[in-house]
Amino acid sequence: MKNLAFVIEDNKEISELFSRALTVAGFQVEAIYDGAIAQIRLEKESPTLVILDMHLPGVNGDILLTEIRTKEHLKETKVIIATADAMLGEIYNDKADLVLEKPITFSQVTDFAMRFKK
Repeated sequence: MKNLAFVIEDNKEISELFSRALTVAGFQVEAIYDGAIAQIRLEKESPTLVILDMHLPGVNGDILLTEIRTKEHLKETKVIIATADAMLGEIYNDKADLVLEKPITFSQVTDFAMRFKK
């Protein structure tokens, strides 16, 4: 599916903000609140964009990021890491396409997502 985005974020308010911003940017959005469910969905789909929180129930964001970067069907998937932890952001800066520090505004998400649209 063209321009499919996954928002993998366990905070429902933040997830809703990201989802609305991605919809405005022209993506079809699937919100996922649990890392284990995200892992299953990433086996079946190849989203254009993933917004990924690193602290998730089920399966941690670090594992999901590694899987996205190593699976052939996900090689074109762009990853935006959304984190409140600046040190964590530095650690993942080379593995993600973009790292945003929370709090993140609606317009920031929309603007950055549009850059990754196919």
